[in-house]
Amino acid sequence: MLRLVVGFLLIGFAAAQAPTGVTAGEALDKEILRLKNIPDDARPRAIRDIAVRIRTQTIDPGDRVALAFNLTNEADLSEGKDTLQEVVTTLSEALRDASSRDKAAFHYLRLAEIVRYEHIQTSLDDAKYSAAVARLEADDLRRGQADFTLTDIHGTKWNLKSLRGKVVLVNFWATWCPPCVKELPDLEAVYARFRDQGFVILGISDEDLSKLQPFVAQRKIDYPVLIDPGGKTGEAFEAAAIGIPESFLYDREGHLVESVIDTPTMSRLLELLGGVGLH
Repeated sequence: MLRLVVGFLLIGFAAAQAPTGVTAGEALDKEILRLKNIPDDARPRAIRDIAVRIRTQTIDPGDRVALAFNLTNEADLSEGKDTLQEVVTTLSEALRDASSRDKAAFHYLRLAEIVRYEHIQTSLDDAKYSAAVARLEADDLRRGQADFTLTDIHGTKWNLKSLRGKVVLVNFWATWCPPCVKELPDLEAVYARFRDQGFVILGISDEDLSKLQPFVAQRKIDYPVLIDPGGKTGEAFEAAAIGIPESFLYDREGHLVESVIDTPTMSRLLELLGGVGLH
């Protein structure tokens, strides 16, 4: 079976051929591993090409699931909705066609996450997929009722429910996480733009104060950065199940209105905030 990892692309689009002695699945696996080295403007086309070839080339059904799953970890809305739809279609078809021994609950959960939180379509009709959807619905219900009290890096305590009347974005992140660091400027920009309208960002990390303080100072992050000892709050939110960065948007009544996986574009952030009355 192929590795369930992602990482780096032998640049080659539809005309790419597997080297002698290398299967089509192995060649695609290497391309996915190399995607991170592709310039941003070339990534959407490369991802779409790989998605199509996973669907159309002769590949072991189990390897097709693994490849499609890996590709989901390389694509988000920053590559465009059409690109993400190609990836979702590929994983959906792979799960539909594979035997039960070649697919697991986490494959279905990843598909359900993208469909639910990135608003992508799937035609997959499968009891295991339905179970994954039900799990996410239960997770969001629990997150909607969640509360926590954490201390920020300056010693101030913050309680989620006490912020009723404000729009709150709870963002789970870490200094060692490249996508988390990538989204910091956009988060800081929307915080500066909307804070006077009652917008609060609570950045939550389970890292030590000695790590967070200099990082926050260097990056000039103005919104509160809270310390989550042992990652207990992150566990309660099931953030680790999806992976960071992950954000949860609460309206002024304290209702969870959106869960955001991966790294949203600025336009997506503005769309979400506009939906809760911030303009």
